[in-house]
Amino acid sequence: GQRIVTASADETAKVWEAQTGKEFMTLKGHDGEVMSAAYSPDGQRIVTGGGDKTAKVWEAQTGAELLTLTGHGGYVVSAAYSADGQRIVTASKDKTAKVWNANTGQELLTLTGHDGGVESAAYSPDGWRIVTASADYTAKMLTLERNY
Repeated sequence: GQRIVTASADETAKVWEAQTGKEFMTLKGHDGEVMSAAYSPDGQRIVTGGGDKTAKVWEAQTGAELLTLTGHGGYVVSAAYSADGQRIVTASKDKTAKVWNANTGQELLTLTGHDGGVESAAYSPDGWRIVTASADYTAKMLTLERNY
C-alpha cells in the first residue's frame, strides 16, 4: 500500500508514492504503449502488458526488468498475478489469454474460445479459477486442475 503503479500510452509504467503522489520511478522497456500494470501480492514485482505483444516482469524496488513474456499475437491489454504470486495471467487482442510461471516466464496454458479480443483476465481469490472478458460480449470462467 505504499506505492501505486500506472500504465501509460507513452510506452512506460510509473511507480508513485501513495502518500505524497510523487513519482518513485519509471519503467521503460516496452516498444508500444503500456496497457496494464499490477503488483505481485507480496509487492516485490510488477507485471506490465503492452502494445508490443509482450508482458514484462519488473523488480519493484529497482525497476530492473526480470522477464519478458512472449507468445501473444496481439496487444497484451491485461496482466494479473495469482493470489500466491506464482502465476501470471495475460489477456490479448489475439483472442487468447495465457498463464505463465511468474518466476521463470514459462508459458503454462493458452486459453481460447472467445470470438473477440480478450480485454481482461483475472484470478479468483483462491487461485483455482480464471475469468476472462472479451470484446465478443462474453465472459468465460475456467476452473484449473490442481496439478497445473
